Amino acid sequence: MNRRYFIMSSAAATAAQSVRANPSPNDTVRVAVVGCGGRGNSHMGAWTSMPNVQLAALVDVDDSHSERYIGALQRKEMKPVPTFRDIRKVLDDKNIDAVSIATPNHWHTLQTIWACQAGKDVYVEKPCSHNVFESRQIVAAARKYNRMVQMGSQSRSSPALQEAVQKMKAGAFGDIYMARGLCFKSRNTIGKTPEEAVPPGVDYDMWLGPAPKRPFTKNRFHYNWHWFWDTGNGDLGNQGIHEVDIARWGLGVTHPTKVSAIGGKFMFDDDQETPNTLNCAYEFNVNGKAKMMEFEVRHWYSNHEAGIGGEKAGNTIGNTFYGADGYLVIDGYNKYYSYMGKEGTPGPARTTRDSHFENFISSVRSRKREDLTAEIEEGAMSCVLVHLANISYRLGRTLNWDEKTWTVKGDPEATRMLTRNYRAPYIVPAKV
Repeated sequence: MNRRYFIMSSAAATAAQSVRANPSPNDTVRVAVVGCGGRGNSHMGAWTSMPNVQLAALVDVDDSHSERYIGALQRKEMKPVPTFRDIRKVLDDKNIDAVSIATPNHWHTLQTIWACQAGKDVYVEKPCSHNVFESRQIVAAARKYNRMVQMGSQSRSSPALQEAVQKMKAGAFGDIYMARGLCFKSRNTIGKTPEEAVPPGVDYDMWLGPAPKRPFTKNRFHYNWHWFWDTGNGDLGNQGIHEVDIARWGLGVTHPTKVSAIGGKFMFDDDQETPNTLNCAYEFNVNGKAKMMEFEVRHWYSNHEAGIGGEKAGNTIGNTFYGADGYLVIDGYNKYYSYMGKEGTPGPARTTRDSHFENFISSVRSRKREDLTAEIEEGAMSCVLVHLANISYRLGRTLNWDEKTWTVKGDPEATRMLTRNYRAPYIVPAKV
């Protein structure tokens, strides 16, 4: 493979930054969607429904996925767009302004770095990193190449949740000392699938990318890749990263001082490697004052909590923030309500939809990093919490985190797990 696809020269990178670097508000922003699975469908729907935004290309290692998307465009009487298996093909196109990444977790950081080096802005799905090292590198690339990079934490663009966080910061509930995040989702067994030949029309080597070479099985491929350490981060890094990010946002914290997680895989004997039940605890020090975060993952029948999820059985996804004068509940992505004092008198509440894709496009036009509601540094920091909890679970011990050195104090084994052995040539560079 041509080396220029991986590390652009500094001169080329500088030139790339100048391509459509400051579009006027009326310019059409041309976006390529990378990853044509379930979440990528939302990306395509967003870019094809906004004024002055054009879907420019589709990228997926599975031809059947790209073909399905082309069929959807045709049914809407929209023109087909070029399709590719390799993101680097669209990065070479100077007429494409941004890439919208909805690939498996293990690809997010490297694809984002490549895109930044090519002068593209990036909307990247959560979690933006597969390990702690990648959280640093993805931010470094966004800064070096001066790109607008947004993580898909759509709650950050919800006026309701923005109001909730502002009220907590203003002291409406007294000192917020603890947040609790919930990820209760009814997920059935994935069973066991045998090794088999790679299906026709699939570039499996490209799909593996930075991950180790493994024989093809259906369970390691579409969607179920979430439940394998090589490619996913379990439900903590799948659904849970949304609530982890909201919890950190509401608490007003960054790096933890201590992380501890216990759990396991209960009930099912199947191929899944990641835990389906997990309890996480984080400790923070904010100007000498301790704050705490709890996070819980459950996989099967479960109760609701704090009113989240309504009265009928089903998923319970949200957050509760505890303060000296009351508590506030985030129900899902776009709704909050609260209760005040000892009597639990109903307090402020609001429900509004988010405008996260729109926020990205408006920020691409403004070229102001502060306009992004989930700018990549915020997303990457929340991902660090996910990765540290998973390491704690896998090692079976508490981690003491050193934010100055980005290492685990007194624990070289845990520190080694902050990164991975990358499969050449798909290597996340130590210097972007």
